[in-house]
Amino acid sequence: MTETTLPPILDLVPHSGPMSLLDRVIAVEGERLSAEVVVPADGLFSHDGGVGAWVGIEYMAQAIAAWAGWQARQLGEPPRIGLLLGTRRYRCGVARFAARQRLQVDIERGYQADNGLGQFECRIHVDGEELASATLTVFGPNDPSAFLNGENV
Repeated sequence: MTETTLPPILDLVPHSGPMSLLDRVIAVEGERLSAEVVVPADGLFSHDGGVGAWVGIEYMAQAIAAWAGWQARQLGEPPRIGLLLGTRRYRCGVARFAARQRLQVDIERGYQADNGLGQFECRIHVDGEELASATLTVFGPNDPSAFLNGENV
């Protein structure tokens, strides 16, 4: 899929304002998605010339949300709320991502159960060099509002 045919990130994720951390989707195909973020110098999590490496987990989670939003879009549905349940083996070779650094966030779905539980392998790269990796477990309920209200437990 070419860049020009990809929708804006805000059409794919249910985040807005300062919590929308990704800048754009670079590519999506099958079980994979690549997104880009230019680390802000003055964003919500910015401090001392960058953002802490822990923010990488949220970059990964939002890339998964973008992939789920893309899948929903293919069915004519809007993006839905999903939940990050856990992170395994988050490894990061830097203490912080530097301001104005262009990161590529790559995710690939490993599995997705019928109940919405899924697992994704995630990586963050800069110019082809891997800076961070993790396995994220997520949950996308069929009816997020009902689930959040305890109606769909």
